[in-house]
Amino acid sequence: MVGQTLGPLRFIPGKNRGRYPYCNSVYIEEAGILIDPASDRQILSELRDTHAVREIWLSHWHEDHFRHLDLFEDVPFRISERDHPPLTGIETFLDWYAMENPEYRAFWAAMVRDQFHFRARKPAGFFQDREIIDLGSLTVEVVPTPGHTPGHLAFYFRESRILFMGDYDLTPFGPWYGDLLSDIDQTIESIHRLKAIPAEIRLTGHETGLFSGSVEKLWDDYENVIYERNRKLLNLLASPKTLDEVVSAWIVYGRPREPEAFFEFGERAIMKKHLDRLVKKGRIDQNREKFQIKN
Repeated sequence: MVGQTLGPLRFIPGKNRGRYPYCNSVYIEEAGILIDPASDRQILSELRDTHAVREIWLSHWHEDHFRHLDLFEDVPFRISERDHPPLTGIETFLDWYAMENPEYRAFWAAMVRDQFHFRARKPAGFFQDREIIDLGSLTVEVVPTPGHTPGHLAFYFRESRILFMGDYDLTPFGPWYGDLLSDIDQTIESIHRLKAIPAEIRLTGHETGLFSGSVEKLWDDYENVIYERNRKLLNLLASPKTLDEVVSAWIVYGRPREPEAFFEFGERAIMKKHLDRLVKKGRIDQNREKFQIKN
């Protein structure tokens, strides 16, 4: 099987370097546990065909982390109870993305069904925050890391000092926190929680995916993306702007991209979170449809 062996774990890189719509997977060979089955369909099919997978773990509910879950219809899976509702049906799934635009909803519904093989699934059980799971020769600590999603989880393999961080991925793009129940401040708290874990190897869901040694600067750069987005937004709001005008500045993605139903939606979702947070903190005023820095 293609991948890299890390003690009791096998790191399975996703296609296209684990970039969306794929992610990196982790396989715990001794226990037959596959985490986030969205890496490489051929490799995962081989695991299925040899009956090597006895349980699926999902770090969170996003489509690029369950893309190939359909290969394992008879295999039980676990997730945080806080992240379970979107997996119960496509309409709830779209609601959790705060997807209101009818055209965008139609685009996403088709994409999630056709490309990500979505179907309603019922988990065999739920992870508990800070739960310690005994897998025989290794123990796993379930680390709650909300912000990206309300029930996002990291998994710390204590004996090996390996930490799988899911979508806290240390990429230059920075964190995503655009869902209905995403939260910027929780994201920052989760970054700090993950930084404090004494891991020697860190695995992530996307791109590079495997980090050893010190990653202090990467953590700082990753967190600073949040503050840089905020800084650019405040500069923009020196004069009143509507949400549409804020979105058209492309602070997150840098420029317009296609498909619009993906990128414009993402830009709007993240900027709305920043605007709501700044209003709550008293940094900006909202007068009808326009936002502006407080005088």
